Amino acid sequence: MIGPHRRHPLWLAYLLHRLSGLALALFLPAHFWVLSLALTDPDQLDQFLRFADNPLVKVAEFGLVFLLAVHFFGGLRLLALEFLPWSQRQKSLAAGAIAGAFLISGTFLLRAI
Repeated sequence: MIGPHRRHPLWLAYLLHRLSGLALALFLPAHFWVLSLALTDPDQLDQFLRFADNPLVKVAEFGLVFLLAVHFFGGLRLLALEFLPWSQRQKSLAAGAIAGAFLISGTFLLRAI
C-alpha cells in the first residue's frame, strides 16, 4: 500500500527532480564522448550528426531538454523551500515549474523540426 505522503503533489515533484537528475547524470558521459569526437574523429562526428538529424532523435532531444528544465525548476523549488517561508502556493509553483519545463522543451522541439 502506498502511503498518503506519496500521493502528495510535492512528493511527485521531489520524485521527478530525483529521476531527472539521474537521467541527466547518465546522459553526461555520452555527451562528453560525442564532444570528444570533434577532436579525435571528425568523420565519426559527422556520421553521428547525420544520425542526430533523425526525427526520433529530435523527439529524444525534446525529452532531454524537458528533463533539464524540470531539474532546473525543481532545484529552484528546493531553494524556495529552504529559504522562503512555507505557503500553500508551493503546490501551484511546482505545477508551474513543470509547465515552464514543458514550454521550454516544447519550444526547443518546434525549433528543431
